[in-house]
Amino acid sequence: MTRSSSNLPASPQQQGRAVLPILPPEERPGFKWKPGLKAVLDIGSTKTTCLIGQGLSNGGLRILSWGWRRTEGVNSGAIVDTAQLERVIRATVGDAEKKISRRISDVVVNLSCGNPQSYHVDTNMSLGGREVLPRDVRYLHEEARHNASYNGYDLVHTMPLGFNVDETMAVLDPCGHQCNNLMGKFHVIGAHTSALRTLSTVLHRAELRLSDVVSSPIASGIAVLDHDERELGVTVVDMGAGTTSLAVFAHGRVLYTSQLRVGGHHITRDIALSLSIPTDTAERLKTLHGVACASADDAVYRIPLPLSHNRGVRHITRAELVRAIAPRIEETLEMVRHELDVAGLGRPAEGRVVLTGGGALLTGLGPLAASIFNRPVRLGHPYNIHGLPEAPPISAGFSTASGLLAWAVGARDSFCLPTQDEQSQGFAKRVVNFIRRTV
Repeated sequence: MTRSSSNLPASPQQQGRAVLPILPPEERPGFKWKPGLKAVLDIGSTKTTCLIGQGLSNGGLRILSWGWRRTEGVNSGAIVDTAQLERVIRATVGDAEKKISRRISDVVVNLSCGNPQSYHVDTNMSLGGREVLPRDVRYLHEEARHNASYNGYDLVHTMPLGFNVDETMAVLDPCGHQCNNLMGKFHVIGAHTSALRTLSTVLHRAELRLSDVVSSPIASGIAVLDHDERELGVTVVDMGAGTTSLAVFAHGRVLYTSQLRVGGHHITRDIALSLSIPTDTAERLKTLHGVACASADDAVYRIPLPLSHNRGVRHITRAELVRAIAPRIEETLEMVRHELDVAGLGRPAEGRVVLTGGGALLTGLGPLAASIFNRPVRLGHPYNIHGLPEAPPISAGFSTASGLLAWAVGARDSFCLPTQDEQSQGFAKRVVNFIRRTV
């Protein structure tokens, strides 16, 4: 079976548009993207996207090729049909390969399957007054992974949040400090082992190698947040079709992630059931006429609704449409607020909220979210990235894919601490070795 391609609409972005750094080089002296082309795959519940691109010398990113297809075989982030998903991946990657006449083999993929879990782990060691060395930090990192591991789950991210050096707290890099006791605080994200193995197997069947897996809301946050937001405290809410995920950033770190199994497709189904219409028609209604909350003129705003089998046109009011949309969108936002309240993060979870993803494009969503969260809210879309298939703000649907590309070309180093194993071998090899040990 070969990868197939089809012609997709041309990018509307201006090719001469100035590009600013997606992760400014001044944040890290000597910062440079990794050289060469990188390929990423965003497997969403309704859309699968492949981007092929590279980092620019000024810190920006350039998309050289892309492809997208309607997803099949995925339900609310979970893989439910491996054969269907394999066909979609082959077609999507084939579209991207055709545009640059080059075959790709390694991809960075988003993590939505496997019921991802986010939690914190503390580790300690006694140094007896000597200097903290890089091997000590690696030891704490490996201890955190060991302490966080349990049967049935595999760790995807182990990200340092900071270190306590004796009585000095929140040290970002403890190397060079003299101390008696060193404590490391780590943010760990894991997912069901079986789901990760299934994902790796599907990619292998599609003739691709899994080079890394990235939590979807983290990828979205990398794409849509600026440096000040990541430092001061911000919550990214990625509203997809099958899931709504969130990530809390502060002090340049990722403090927390969560995923809710509800998204834009649930709104579409509510519309279809309420108005007794096909889901495709309901999706079109939501996209063209949907609003998040009621307004005074909804009762007189009439929407033509073609009947099936060419039986004429039926008219509905926007009020009828809002009655189908509002309960679900309010429920989703309330669920997000509850997740933030119970996370116990304090001030970092009380900062600005940035909405992104295709579901965030719903008219009137921002003001409604601001009233429910009781904090500033803005729409986030990828910035400082050149050549996306859609222009802002519609490009919010490509936030995860854009962040995956930034991660692939070097943004990973801003959040993760490489272990000796990771320095000597790639993620794909570790996955292969893991599968061999467990089969």
